[in-house]
Amino acid sequence: MTASSSLIAPHLHAFFTTYLGQHKRASPQTVASCRDTFRLLLLFIKDTKQIEPSALGLTELDVPTILAFLTHLEQHRGNTVRSRNIRLSAIRSFFRFVALRDPERVDLVMRILAIPVKRQDKKLIGYLTREEIEAILTAPDRSTWVGRRDHALLLTMYNSGARVSEMTALRCAQVAVGVSTFVHLHGKGRKDRTIPLWPQTSRILQDWFRERGADQGHMAFPNARGQPLSRHGVNYLLHQAVTKAMTGCPSLQNKNVTPHVIRHTTAMHLLQAGIDIATIALWLGHESIETTHIYLAADLEAKERALQKLAPVEDQGGRFMAADPLLTFLASL
Repeated sequence: MTASSSLIAPHLHAFFTTYLGQHKRASPQTVASCRDTFRLLLLFIKDTKQIEPSALGLTELDVPTILAFLTHLEQHRGNTVRSRNIRLSAIRSFFRFVALRDPERVDLVMRILAIPVKRQDKKLIGYLTREEIEAILTAPDRSTWVGRRDHALLLTMYNSGARVSEMTALRCAQVAVGVSTFVHLHGKGRKDRTIPLWPQTSRILQDWFRERGADQGHMAFPNARGQPLSRHGVNYLLHQAVTKAMTGCPSLQNKNVTPHVIRHTTAMHLLQAGIDIATIALWLGHESIETTHIYLAADLEAKERALQKLAPVEDQGGRFMAADPLLTFLASL
């Protein structure tokens, strides 16, 4: 074994350039998430152990160090359990790669892989009512260039249920206008899907593209400098629209509206319109229909309709329970 093989740097370099870049063809979002994980991890070790990243050895990345890092993410950086688990997933992926490159490190790898994923509470998804989404869509000032762009972007996002990464990467060529008007989205996991557009969305997009004088290769929604909008840019323009919409729709004051909430809203409105869950899964680009079941759990109106079809059960008195001391103890736990 060479001295360099005991350092993390060569393995980490090969992990990003060879494993993620060539063997797995990981998406830019996956690469960025792994990159941020190891930036945080290396800085944490530098601060706690005073070891420079370039001099860090694999043996320093033991289970206590990784656990301390995960605790640091939650307690000091305020990360959620979900974020903590995503960071752990990136570390696990790296150590599986290390096991392939350096079989002598299998013992270390197995100990790292044994670190458990922390369970998290499953909350109901947040979504908007039709009045709330309508207030947001009409909020941008369409007398300005920015307002017309924001209106077209938000309307397309709601119509398609697109992820924010799909919207920032959208090009004019992905919108087809004809007998059937649709948008072609390149989704998560390199899955493509085609979503039909309302006549209103089609008209707004055509007017917007003509105003820009954009050809098929241009970005659909650029920033003021002609560059692609960032995720932060979409969040900002949505926040501006929500703030303005609050004047006429006070219920928005109690909601945290993000681009993903718009996506949830699309799914919920499709479900409430009677669209089956399999079609909604295809609409959103979900790999498994199980992912789409969260909307069934969150649809209170459907549950209320089901309840109205049931006649209340008459009270026939409580069930007899034996007064056994052990059963009483267990019931009190």
